[in-house]
Amino acid sequence: MDNLLEKIDFPKDLQKFSISELNELCDEIREKIIKTVSNNGGHLASNLGVVELTIALHKVFPSENDKIVWDVGHQSYTHKILTGRRDSISTIRTKGGLSGYPNRQESPYDAFNAGHSSTSISAALGIANAKNLTGEPGHVIAVIGDGALTGGLAYEGLNNAGRFKKNFIVILNDNKMSISRNVGSMARYLAHIRTKPGYFRVKGNVENALDRLPHIGQPIHHFLSKSKMALKQILYNNTIFDYMGFYYYGPFDGHDLEKLIDVLENAKNINHPVLLHVLTRKGKGYSFAEQNPGAFHGIASFDIKTGKSHSSGESFSSVFGNHLCTLAANDSRICAITAAMQMGTGLTGFARQYPERFFDTGIAEEHAVTFAGGLASGGMHPVFAVYSTFLQRGYDQIIHDAAIQRVKVTFAIDRAGVVGEDGETHQGIFDVAFLNTIPNITVFSPAYYDEMYRDLDQAIYHCDGISAVRYPRGKPFFKPYDFESKGMTFDSYGEKNAKIVIVTYGRLFSFACKAISELKNSGISVRIIKLNRIIPVDPDAIADAANAATIFFFEEGIQQGGVGEHFSFLLNKTGYKGKYFLRAITNFVPHATMLQSLSALGLDDKEMVNMILTECKH
Repeated sequence: MDNLLEKIDFPKDLQKFSISELNELCDEIREKIIKTVSNNGGHLASNLGVVELTIALHKVFPSENDKIVWDVGHQSYTHKILTGRRDSISTIRTKGGLSGYPNRQESPYDAFNAGHSSTSISAALGIANAKNLTGEPGHVIAVIGDGALTGGLAYEGLNNAGRFKKNFIVILNDNKMSISRNVGSMARYLAHIRTKPGYFRVKGNVENALDRLPHIGQPIHHFLSKSKMALKQILYNNTIFDYMGFYYYGPFDGHDLEKLIDVLENAKNINHPVLLHVLTRKGKGYSFAEQNPGAFHGIASFDIKTGKSHSSGESFSSVFGNHLCTLAANDSRICAITAAMQMGTGLTGFARQYPERFFDTGIAEEHAVTFAGGLASGGMHPVFAVYSTFLQRGYDQIIHDAAIQRVKVTFAIDRAGVVGEDGETHQGIFDVAFLNTIPNITVFSPAYYDEMYRDLDQAIYHCDGISAVRYPRGKPFFKPYDFESKGMTFDSYGEKNAKIVIVTYGRLFSFACKAISELKNSGISVRIIKLNRIIPVDPDAIADAANAATIFFFEEGIQQGGVGEHFSFLLNKTGYKGKYFLRAITNFVPHATMLQSLSALGLDDKEMVNMILTECKH
C-alpha cells in the first residue's frame, strides 16, 4: 500500500484522492498520532475520534481563507498534519516544537488559539463578521464538543450566531464525553436527540412521495415547506438549536467519511447558520483509548503495545483526593466539586465513596464557584478542586459569590505553577496574582505532601471566609534530610545568621535548598525563608527578612501582583534599606518540559546560584 500521507502537504492535496484512499489515509494518520503521543505524551483519545471529520472538513474547505475554529484545540493533531506540519508533528509539545493546541503564530490555517473550553462559536462568529465587513472570501466553521456545551460561553455564542445573516457552520462533535463523562441536562438532551434520528428521514420520504403525486404534489410540498415549523413539531419536536436560529441537521456518523463530505458540501451552500450534529467515538482505532477514553484524554508517554503510561504512582492530585476522603469520613459537611475533571483532580475515590456529596458541574467553572457559594451559605463546606488555569474563568464569581458573601469555600488549586508541555494556555502562573487582589482570602502553598495535609486542614477548619491550597502537578521534589516544617505560616532553613536570604514558596523551596548547598561550597552563607501561607504574608516573616542585607525572592508565578512584589512593598513599609532582588515570571510561558521551563525562567537551582553569585560580585 502506498504511503498516502507522504503525498499530503496541504489540504488542497486531498482533492486527488478517492473515498477509498481517504479511508486508508485515516488509518495512516491514526497510526502517526498514536506513535507521536506514545513518545511525547499529549491528547490521544480526542484526536483519534476526529480523524474522518478533519479530513472531510479540509477536503470540502481546503483554502487558507476557510477558517476552522477548534474548541479547546486538543483535537487538532490531524488538522496540523494536513496543514503543512506533517513532518514536524513528532515535535509536538516539545521545546521549540509544535504546540499541542492551535496557534496562530504557527500556521495561517490555525484561525484562533484555544486551550480552554467553549470558546469556538464566539471566536468563529467574530471571524465570520470580520469576513463580512472586509469582503474576504471563505467559510467559517466552529467545531465544538458535546462536553464544551456544558460551558455557558457556548450558549452566549449560539445565541448571537443564530442571528447571523449568512452561512455559518457549527459542528457539534458528540462523543458523549468531555474529560470526565458528561453530566447535566445538555448531556441528557443530546442523548435524546441521538435516539430520535427519524425526523429528517421522515421529512425526506414525505417530500419525495409528494413530489411524485401529479398536480397536487408540488403545491402540498410548497405548503408544507412554508409550514415546516409545525411539521417538525409534529414529527420530531424542534431542537434547542432550531429555536436559537440554526438549521439543525443530524445526527450523522462521524466516521462515515463519504457521508460527512456530502453533508458538508450541502451545508456550505446554505445561506443561514447551520448546526451539524456528528457522532464520533473517542479513541477510535486504538483499543486501549476506546475502552478508557478518560485515561487517554491527556496522557504521558506510554507503551503502544500495552497502553501503560510511563508515568504513574501517587501525585499531589491523588494525595489530595485521598486526604479529602479522610476528612469527609468524619465531617458530613464536606462536599467536593469538580468542573469535568474528576479523574484529573484526584476525586474519583471521593465520587465513589460519597456520591451524594460529590458534584461534577461539567465544564462550567463560573457556575461551580457560585454553586459552591450557595452550598456554603446553606451550611455545607464545599471544596472546589480545579486546575489553576481554569480557575481564572471564575474570578468574578470568587469575588461576588464567595468573598463578598463571606462564606466558607475552599479552593484546591491543582497544577499551580509551570505545568510544562501543555504550554501557554495551561500554565498555572496567574492564580496567586489575581487571588492577591481579593480581600480576606487565605492561600497556602505546600511543597510536600505532609504540608498539604496540614494546609488543607487549616483551610477547612481554621480559616474564616474563602481559602485556597495550591499545589503543583506531579510529585514533590528534593527535601533536605534535616528540614522539618514546624507547621507555622513560614519556616526558616539554612545558615541562621546569614546576611543573604532567599525567600520563596511551594516547590521552588527544593531548588533553593540545592542552591544554598552549592553556594556554601563557594563560601557564601544563605538562609531560606519558606512561606507556607502566602496570602496574607505573616508580618513576622517580613520582620525576619528585614534583618538580611540582601534578599532574593524567587516566585513561580506572574511577577505583577505576585507575592514577591507585595513582599517588597511590605519590606519598604518597615524602612528596609538593604538590597532586594525579585525573579518571577513576566510573560506567557511556551511549551517545554517543566524543568526546561523553570531553567529558562531562571527559577531552578543552577540559575538561582548564578544570580546570587553575580549580584554578590557587585
